[in-house]
Amino acid sequence: MIGYVKGTILSLSPDEALILTPSGVGFELLISAAAYDKLSGKKEGELFSWLQVREDGATLFGFADREEKEMFLKLISVSGVGPKMGIAVLSSMRPSDIAAAIATNDVKRLSAVKGLGKKTAERIILELREKVSAAVSAEGGAPVAEIGVGQGDEDAVVALMTLGFTRQESIKAVSRAKAGGASSVEDVIMAALKGM
Repeated sequence: MIGYVKGTILSLSPDEALILTPSGVGFELLISAAAYDKLSGKKEGELFSWLQVREDGATLFGFADREEKEMFLKLISVSGVGPKMGIAVLSSMRPSDIAAAIATNDVKRLSAVKGLGKKTAERIILELREKVSAAVSAEGGAPVAEIGVGQGDEDAVVALMTLGFTRQESIKAVSRAKAGGASSVEDVIMAALKGM
């Protein structure tokens, strides 16, 4: 598996990047908007990547950071969401915004992504929230209210766990965000991510 690519940027467009590695191999990657922004105006660059292998060929997808790649892998685990749709979602929304939409059941926000219908948005929310709930049960963590986060902040905790943080890390980050003055779920998530 090719999980990371670093080298000279030979060509760059909003959808694709061609990166020449020091070994002399050039990798063509389909990229997200954040990856494009990260590489724009630079001669050298690096991306996290994921390789899709099918009968008709292989496609390498590139991401700005590990957080974006993790969200992509979560998205494509949902029935009916392929890699190109996963990239489209990430090009329209930041991972934290996707997590917030999942945590708050915001079907309208997700279905605003071009090509993503209401039913698929509902499926993303349903399937990813279930995975997060399973992770919470597996950790056997204490109820949120017992360690300083109100029940109303559970959505923010779930959103952070969707991004790959542990329950304890998420609870601490949400507590810090609330102490810093964040109030809405989106504000709490954004402040918590900045503090992690």
